[in-house]
Amino acid sequence: MLRVAPILVALLGVTSLFAAAARAEDSADGAAFVVVPELQAGFHFLYEQKFPEARQTFLGWEKQHPDDPFGHVAVAASYLFEELYRQGVLTSDFFLNDKRFLRGIDGKPDAGRMRGFYGALRRARDSAQARIKGNRADPDALFALTLAAGMQSDALSILEKKHLDSLHQIKEADAAAEKLLSARPDAADAWVALGIANYIIGCLSGAKRFFLWFGGIHGDRKLGMEQLSKAASGGRYLRPFAKIMLALAARREKQDDLARKLLRELNQEFPASPLFAAEYARLTSRPIPAQIRH
Repeated sequence: MLRVAPILVALLGVTSLFAAAARAEDSADGAAFVVVPELQAGFHFLYEQKFPEARQTFLGWEKQHPDDPFGHVAVAASYLFEELYRQGVLTSDFFLNDKRFLRGIDGKPDAGRMRGFYGALRRARDSAQARIKGNRADPDALFALTLAAGMQSDALSILEKKHLDSLHQIKEADAAAEKLLSARPDAADAWVALGIANYIIGCLSGAKRFFLWFGGIHGDRKLGMEQLSKAASGGRYLRPFAKIMLALAARREKQDDLARKLLRELNQEFPASPLFAAEYARLTSRPIPAQIRH
């Protein structure tokens, strides 16, 4: 398994919007491991690129459940996902351009969104650490720490282009994910962070991968896609995010059949999404029905 973790974001999954599931406070598990209708509604908005509606939903739930770290994670993911979208990161144009894919965006990210992102990350970590004090193996805390480190690694490397700083977050995310998945193999969303990091690091030149190897960081493109596949098939909140990342990686690997299948599924599940519609149209050589807004 890779020692890793970028993107994510964020970043998110959907089953039935009004599934008959217990609220987090009525379950032995926190929100990361049960179906919470309010959170799923927020993620559905997120995957339709309705960012104000998504964030309002997450902030409302976060306010009512300040001790559950996943609420804070969801807020952070909404800021990161929006910034990645606005910067065109979640597109084949970005993934198929080696310079941008491996070095980061042109220009700088939006300062306001980044403040919101880091503020939510801070709340998520504070909440998770409070739970860790009572139980070092608390799965909700480990899940939050995995995603927080993974998202920060993405922000540092892709948006802020602080690649060396992102390596610490990769190792932090991997350590938390290893503990989490050994205790809760059903935490499929955690594979997003590991899969993206494995894939991106695996795309680096041999010399760069050799340098990272001395720091205990390894990358493997094939393994990264396998890990993303686990999240894309079994994730609770981040399943659609894993699908778009896996589809874009498949485009780089010239696995167009896989990319077409994933994008078709996303387009069918989220017909209001301009992102998924545009990517599916690009791959199938159809007119793009909705341009990605910046």
